[in-house]
Order: sequence, then C-alpha cells, then structure tokens
Amino acid sequence: MTGTRREAALFVTCLADLMRPEIGMASAALMERAGFAVVVPRQGCCGQPNYNSGDKTGAQALARAAIAALDPYEIVVVPSGSCGGMMARHYPLLFEKTDPWAARAEAFAAKVMELTQFLTRYPAPGASSFAGRFAYHDSCSSLRELAIHDEPRALLRSMTAASEVAFAENETCCGFGGLFCVKYGEVSERMAADKCEAILASGADAVVSGDLGCLLNIGGRLARMGSGVRAVHIAEALAGEK
Repeated sequence: MTGTRREAALFVTCLADLMRPEIGMASAALMERAGFAVVVPRQGCCGQPNYNSGDKTGAQALARAAIAALDPYEIVVVPSGSCGGMMARHYPLLFEKTDPWAARAEAFAAKVMELTQFLTRYPAPGASSFAGRFAYHDSCSSLRELAIHDEPRALLRSMTAASEVAFAENETCCGFGGLFCVKYGEVSERMAADKCEAILASGADAVVSGDLGCLLNIGGRLARMGSGVRAVHIAEALAGEK
C-alpha cells in the first residue's frame, strides 16, 4: 500500500513502450484518477509472439519473468486485449499441471484486468477533451478471448462531446494479428483496406480501440489513403490526451 491507496501494477506493453508511450502515461493517469497508486515494475514482453509462433519454451521464460515482476500486486492492469488475453487466458495453459508454475500462473491470471475492465469496476472521474464521432474497433483478442464489448463503449459514451457511429466491420480482424501481417502480407493488406473503407463510410472522425497493434495497422492504412480520421487508443480518449 502507498499511504491509504491500494496499489495496482501497470503492464505497459512492448508496443506502447516503443511506439506510443503516451498510452502508458494515459493509462497511469486513469488508474490514479480511479484512486490507485500506480506501480510500473521493470517488465519485458508478455511472450505472445513466442507463443503464437510455437516457441513454448521462450513463452514460458517470458511468462515466468512477467509473473515474478507483477505477482506482488493485487491488480495488474493491461491497456491491451492482446497482452491481457495472453496473461489471463494463455499463461495457465503454458505449464504442465505438475509444474509449480502452473498454480502460480493460474493465480496470477485472476489478477489481470484489461484497462476497460478495470475502469468499469473502478471508475476514473474527471472530464476528457476527446470529442467527435468515433467508430470503435473490437480487437480480436479483447472481443474473443476476454469477451470485452460493452465496457469500452459505455466508457466512451459517458463523455458528453463524443458519440459513437456504427460501422459494418467493427468485429472483423484488421489484418494485423501480430506475425500474421508478416507471414500473409497480401491478405493482411486486403483486410486492412476493407476495415478502413468501412470506417470512412461511417463518417467517423476517429477510430478508437484498446489495442495499439490494430491502431498502428489501421492508422497507417488510413494515412496512406489520405484520410484525416485519427486512430486513438481508448486510454488516450478517456484521459483526454487527444
């Protein structure tokens, strides 16, 4: 405990750390507004790239390191359905039942909360400057692994200057999929194009999502199409960073 506030650990994610650290800062600000003392332990990759490419040994090593760093904290908040899904759903599957790490991974997984799950349970009061019409993209991991759908929309709708517009491809994969976009470039490109055409047809000013990988893929495609539609992480939108 820090003073009278409960502590929560923030797992920043590799992509946010390297590509858009503002997401980590916005997530920490929201957690603070929710009344928690935010701790950012030294951390590395969650192990998902190894796991998805069949490198179980590498994934186990990274999972053990993440659990050891984050286990002391009551709650582990992850601003990514992808990394959150890896920790909450796949860590318990990485180890044989006879491995001492199996029980530890199971207990750890129960502590993991994707950011919008956390903010739904622990509201973060305060106004946001985010405004305009937004299209919400459901990432595959958040929707299909963590069953997150209503939480981000309810949080965004609570902002008086923001309104959601429907678009046809909101639950369809954007084509990023980690290593998928590397292995199947032409397929990935077509999927991203379909996604962005649907976003443009919706009349949205911004596309919002909880996964930076999707946003980098979608935002890059939108920029190449000459669109002014912004790609905004939900942490940035809720914290008023954009």
